[in-house]
Amino acid sequence: MASLLVAGVVTATAAAGASTAGASADADLDQQIDPDQAIATEPAVLTEGHVDIGPRYVDDAWTLLVHDDHAEPAVWRTTPQTVFQVSDASLTTVPDDPAYAFLPAEAGTDVHVVPQAEQPGVVWVGWNTQDPTVMESIDRGATLTLRGVEGPGDLVMFLQSGTLGEPEVLWDSRAAFPQDLWVEVNTHTHANWVFSEPGVYLVEVEVSADLVSGEPESDTQVLRFAVGDATSSDEAFAAEYTSAAPGETATPPAVAEASDDGGGGPAPVLLGAVGAAALLVVVLVIVVLRGRGARRRAQAAA
Repeated sequence: MASLLVAGVVTATAAAGASTAGASADADLDQQIDPDQAIATEPAVLTEGHVDIGPRYVDDAWTLLVHDDHAEPAVWRTTPQTVFQVSDASLTTVPDDPAYAFLPAEAGTDVHVVPQAEQPGVVWVGWNTQDPTVMESIDRGATLTLRGVEGPGDLVMFLQSGTLGEPEVLWDSRAAFPQDLWVEVNTHTHANWVFSEPGVYLVEVEVSADLVSGEPESDTQVLRFAVGDATSSDEAFAAEYTSAAPGETATPPAVAEASDDGGGGPAPVLLGAVGAAALLVVVLVIVVLRGRGARRRAQAAA
């Protein structure tokens, strides 16, 4: 059983790129991406080896893809046709250490972890901004934004420099969305993805950037994780992401009930407002009339 305290939680960035969220550079993970790498469209279940998510232009459209460096030859894959299968080989015991109290499980509990350092038999998911066209086009870097998570449990992603560095939480499905992560241009980074329960997780991620031309670019995709040996990749392919759009608020129950009747939800509120206004007018009229009557009586007495 792996431990979060082993010397495997080391991040990496490209030598020419700045560190991400305080991560340290590791020359072993430097990489250059061939601008002519193909884009595979067939379904793929990635069970081990090195993969990254990152932006690339597809038919002149800025797109978030999966770079599969484990394939021979390396290819880019579309997110609807890709499932990350997180095997039970990734099971890790949560340490009895206050430094890890942020994890979505109690100390001594086993959780599935896509690790920050490569582990045999476990898919190794990171991110990069190293597509040559992207590096030529964006200004300083890109932003990876967590827009939402659907699954049977919680997802937390964190970085840790070496075995003694303090964990740094990047994304947490228990917190409010959206959650932004800044990534410098020409960066290649891996972190720990912690899943509290086995099952299918759908993770909505946006990649956005300002170009050197001043124009903005963005694309939002859903990453599919099948966590645990007993979780079917077919189920992950078939799952539909149903969360509300970013920034959308839930309809209040009272309005929802009125809308279900087909009568237009806001009508009772509008009628109540009109009634209150009418009542106020009546009161003002009575006050004015009483005031005039009092003045007439005072003049007659004089």
